[in-house]
Amino acid sequence: MFTPGFRLFFGFTLAAVAAAAVYGVASGSAGETEYFAVLNVETWVGVLSLGYKGGIGDHVGYVVLMGFAVLSALVALFLVAFRDADAESVGELMENGQTPEPQADLEANYWPAVAAAGMGAIIVGLVTHATIFVIGLVIVAAAVFEWMLAAWADRATADPVVNRNLRNRIMRPIEYPVTAAIGVAVLVLALSRVFLTVSKFSAVMVAGSVATVIFFIAVVFAVAPKISRSVIAGTVALVCVGVLVAGVVTAAMGSREFHHKGPAYEHGEPAAENGGH
Repeated sequence: MFTPGFRLFFGFTLAAVAAAAVYGVASGSAGETEYFAVLNVETWVGVLSLGYKGGIGDHVGYVVLMGFAVLSALVALFLVAFRDADAESVGELMENGQTPEPQADLEANYWPAVAAAGMGAIIVGLVTHATIFVIGLVIVAAAVFEWMLAAWADRATADPVVNRNLRNRIMRPIEYPVTAAIGVAVLVLALSRVFLTVSKFSAVMVAGSVATVIFFIAVVFAVAPKISRSVIAGTVALVCVGVLVAGVVTAAMGSREFHHKGPAYEHGEPAAENGGH
């Protein structure tokens, strides 16, 4: 009777309602001990009645959690109404009673792993630095958007090639410039950390070596008759990871000491102290 999709989102609904109730009680019991906060009947009445009777703690967090619960409940109702887009159930609604063409096998989706990495960055950023927290938020937002679009494209038609072309037509004009801009910014930042850590002479040598390696790889790719895209992508990714790791390591080591020369005076005489001549 209840489809798997309905059970999943109905579970999200119950979990969000429970989290909202606990958050509303905990955030509205400041100054009380944990035992008396749990036994605060007025706060529990306010939370369970959506604030109609009694008070609620932090309204923002409570509304966000309850909003998530409402959205999950709506999705659960839609899924059970349409039977999770089950082919046989849809066929029963067709005029000719025929079952639609089955969906082809879905392609591998790596965006959940990227979203998990972003969540890890968020957790690390909460205890280390705000910049890492913001980067984690950006990664999670981008991964969720890509994940949703990939899930939609995989189910657009029964032909996986058509689905892939449909997804690329929408996302490639956005992904290419954004990825290139982010990649260049990260590489420049990583190399700057390396240059600030090593000595002046070593910085020149590192810059020359990196430029030589990039030029050599470009010449090989241009001269070679046939090189697959996977080899090119793997080589570029390996170089980028190496530069990024070097930037992270040198950033952890810290910058070198910079000695600034004082102003030069005529005839080599030092400046008079306290405004003297």
